[in-house]
Amino acid sequence: MNQLDQLKQYTTVVADTGDFQSIKAYAPQDATTNPSLILKAVQKPEYLPLLQKAVAESNGGSLDEIVDRLLIAFGVEILKFVPGRVSTEIDAALSFDTEATVAKGRELIALYEAAGVARERVLIKIASTWEGIRAAEILEKDGIHCNLTLLFSLCQAVACAEAGVQLISPFVGRIYDWYKKSTGTEYAGADDPGVQSVKKIYQYYRTFGYKTEVMGASFRNTSQILELAGCDLLTISPDLLQKLADSDAPVERKLTQEADASIEKIAVDEKSFRFMLNEDAMGTEKLAEGIRAFVADSKKLKKMIEEMR
Repeated sequence: MNQLDQLKQYTTVVADTGDFQSIKAYAPQDATTNPSLILKAVQKPEYLPLLQKAVAESNGGSLDEIVDRLLIAFGVEILKFVPGRVSTEIDAALSFDTEATVAKGRELIALYEAAGVARERVLIKIASTWEGIRAAEILEKDGIHCNLTLLFSLCQAVACAEAGVQLISPFVGRIYDWYKKSTGTEYAGADDPGVQSVKKIYQYYRTFGYKTEVMGASFRNTSQILELAGCDLLTISPDLLQKLADSDAPVERKLTQEADASIEKIAVDEKSFRFMLNEDAMGTEKLAEGIRAFVADSKKLKKMIEEMR
């Protein structure tokens, strides 16, 4: 049995791509997208018709409306190849606007439902800012489930769990990148700071009985993935899915459901959240950097659309 199939015994495998053709090969349960992955996909000839259709059907609508149609078109296609859920991301430019994020989440779900997709099969992806977490809390009460992304710190994870968020995506590779650049150290296996961060969050949730799902994300190599075998979900790029499929080395469960009595509970309100995140240089820098990068790619996508109109 290859490593991918072994991993699926312990963890729900998710495909991290907008390329739904590649999804078929790996039979994941769910799929995740983001502005960067959609931008990458629409530059391939086979996906250009989706963009052209979104523009043609807009009837002179705004750029934002066309982008929304495109995101839904990708999501609908992806759901033909996965039995579970697709994550569709809200424009990162709204990351500090609770009201606008709630409105956009409701709009996206309405578009999915108009396309015949039940809301249970969609996760609205939102950056893990204080404002984003508050928006997710409101959407969850509406029965709209959310995936809180760009998550680098325990305080973000705790705030999400307290808000009743369906799922979080703590990043591994980007944490690794920051520490490698900061210290000059090549981390591997259980010593990887990104792996340690997800393990800490997972253990915290298990200890205090939170129902929020933990989905490790942003992997640089298969070692990081295998160190998190047993996590609720792991979202993995097609190239790393292929590397797992190509190896028959044994895979062991690394994360367990057991509580840890030594973990202290953290109280998080807005003031303490902002202070704790500010104290975490890595988390602060990576959250800001991630939002900027997604906004930049959203602008590139809008420019492509503008040139087609």
